[in-house]
Amino acid sequence: MCADTGGYRERAARLSGAVVWEKRAPGGVPAPPRRVLPDGCTDLLWMEDRLVVAGPDTRAHLPATRPGELVVGLRFAPGQGPAFFGVPAHALRDQRVPLDVLWPRDQVERLAGTVAGNGSPGRVLEEIALRRFREAAGPPDPAREVIAAALGRGRPVAEVARTVGVGERQLHRRCLEAFGYGPKTLARVLRLVRALELARGGLPYADVAARAGYADQAHLAREVKALAGAPLGVILAPG
Repeated sequence: MCADTGGYRERAARLSGAVVWEKRAPGGVPAPPRRVLPDGCTDLLWMEDRLVVAGPDTRAHLPATRPGELVVGLRFAPGQGPAFFGVPAHALRDQRVPLDVLWPRDQVERLAGTVAGNGSPGRVLEEIALRRFREAAGPPDPAREVIAAALGRGRPVAEVARTVGVGERQLHRRCLEAFGYGPKTLARVLRLVRALELARGGLPYADVAARAGYADQAHLAREVKALAGAPLGVILAPG
């Protein structure tokens, strides 16, 4: 999930490709929710003293938070989460569900107690993930990084399928399982992520469109509005 700025910080996790992040809502009068944008990722969240799963988004998500509330998350790299959660990504698409919906309740209660009793919940989430991958989880699809990288560079779906040695239908199924949506949607989401990175770096919108792989600036504007739910200027506005 790509979140706009404001009380947010992140760092690389010890799990390769993952990120530990935290976001504290402003105190005082409740503020409008800050939009969380699609990025092809799944997250393990610690919020309201419980463990929650955030699935891959296809549109902007507007989370409701209490003033001063702290949310801590472990964001898995695109395609990495299903091996941790034990379910295909499409089963979690556009959803926020308690972890005990997916895992045994007593196991989740023990984990939640460990997180609650520690002053660094992000580090505990890392430990949970590292242990899960060592002991229980199967390996992620070995082709996921190749697929994500190729689609992120704008390669045609047929070319990507040939690169990983499968047909287009099988590629579609593998994308649904690993990323939560088909290759064309994944390509749009990854292109949005790239465009936002470039725009936040101060690049003019026309140059952002060209470098991120849009036909022109108008195409960029339409895609940002469709996936993020607001114009690019609003998405990039501080606070």
